Amino acid sequence: MADAAREIENLLYTYAERIDAGDLEGVADLFVHGRILPSADAPADRAIVGRDRVLALYRGSTRLYDDGTPRTKHVTTNTIIEVADGASTAAARSYYTVFQRVDDLPLQPIIAGRYRDTFHRIDGRWWFDSRTMIVDLVGDLSRHLLFELKGRTAR
Repeated sequence: MADAAREIENLLYTYAERIDAGDLEGVADLFVHGRILPSADAPADRAIVGRDRVLALYRGSTRLYDDGTPRTKHVTTNTIIEVADGASTAAARSYYTVFQRVDDLPLQPIIAGRYRDTFHRIDGRWWFDSRTMIVDLVGDLSRHLLFELKGRTAR
């Protein structure tokens, strides 16, 4: 049986696998008991809470192509996981880099930043409690997002 840190690490990678497959329903399933925070300093009332709201967020923001995918690869690295003594809550810090290639865009990194995640264990299974995505570097997101990332320009 995997230890708590490995199970949480697998949850992080499952998120990347599902988003790259265009499985937005599967991404939302990871947040049945969780929320996404739009920024590190966002007030609690701005959180996107629960599966249905997370699904709406991804459907309204992620460009999918004819093959059903966003044609991206989300790479999660430098993960540090801290499991609480009771092993029912945990936190993780990690980096992400998203690569994309489409017909008119050669393979390139399009965004990089940090995830700040918390987790809780429910009925023996780890779930996202919260995810905060911190943007550090922005490239050409025009073929990935359905909106312009406010306050960010390509660097």
